[in-house]
Amino acid sequence: MTRLSNAFAKPHPALVCFLTAGDGDTAANLDALVAGGADVIELGMPFTDPMADGPAIQEANLRSLSKGTTTRDVLLIANEFRDRHPDVPLVLMGYANPMIVRGPEWFAAEAKGAGVDGVICVDIPPEEDPELGPALRAQGIDLIRLATPTTDAARLPAVLDGSSGFLYYVSVAGITGMQQAAVDSIEANVSRIKQSTDIPVAVGFGVRTPEQAAEIAKVSDGVVVGSALVELVGKHGEDAPAKILELTSALAEAVHSARG
Repeated sequence: MTRLSNAFAKPHPALVCFLTAGDGDTAANLDALVAGGADVIELGMPFTDPMADGPAIQEANLRSLSKGTTTRDVLLIANEFRDRHPDVPLVLMGYANPMIVRGPEWFAAEAKGAGVDGVICVDIPPEEDPELGPALRAQGIDLIRLATPTTDAARLPAVLDGSSGFLYYVSVAGITGMQQAAVDSIEANVSRIKQSTDIPVAVGFGVRTPEQAAEIAKVSDGVVVGSALVELVGKHGEDAPAKILELTSALAEAVHSARG
C-alpha cells in the first residue's frame, strides 16, 4: 500500500486540495489543509503559461513567480512538507517544461527524494508518455492522468494505460474555477470510466463549496478543490491559513459524510 492508495481506501471519499507553491506562506497554508482534514494535497508548480487554469490560479502563478520561485524551491517545499507530514499523500501538479527541462530522470529522482507520491502533468498526453512516464514509474511515483467529458470509449484506454494513483476527472470542458458540471453528468461519466478501471476517480474543476463537494462525493471516489482555496491566499495574505483551515474543515466534513 502507498500513501495515495491508503487515502482512497478510507471508508469515505477523499478530499483532494490544491495550492500553488510559493504563493503566500506555503508551508503554513499546506499545514492548514492537513489540519482541516484534506486526504491528499496537490502542490502546484508555478508556470508562465498555465493553460488549463482559470484566473485565480493564473494569478497565484504570477504571484509565486514574481517572488522568484523555482523548481528547486517547489521540491524544497515538498521535502519540508514530507518531514512534517510523513503520512499525507503529496502530488505535484503542473506543466511539462519545468518537469522535463533538466531531463525526466532528474525530475523524477528529485521528486522521489522530496517525498512526492504522484505527478499530474497537464500538457503531456498519453501518446507522449515516454517524455516523463517511464522516469516516474522507475522511481515508484504515480503518474496521474486526466480524463474529461470528451474522453470517449475509443480514447479512454490510452488515458488509463500507465495511469496510477487516481484518475483526475475534469468535470467540465474548460478551465479551472469557472463553472461546474451537473452532478447527473458527472455521475454518468464516472460510472462509465469505472467500468474500465479499478483506479479511484476524483472529480475536480469548478468545485467551490461544501454543498457542491458533497454532491460530487456521492458519485465519485474523491473531490478536488483548488481555485476556492487559492483565492483565499490572494485575498487574505498572511491571514490565509486560518481561512484555509475553516474552508477545508467544512469541505472535509461535507465530503467525508456525503454517503451517510
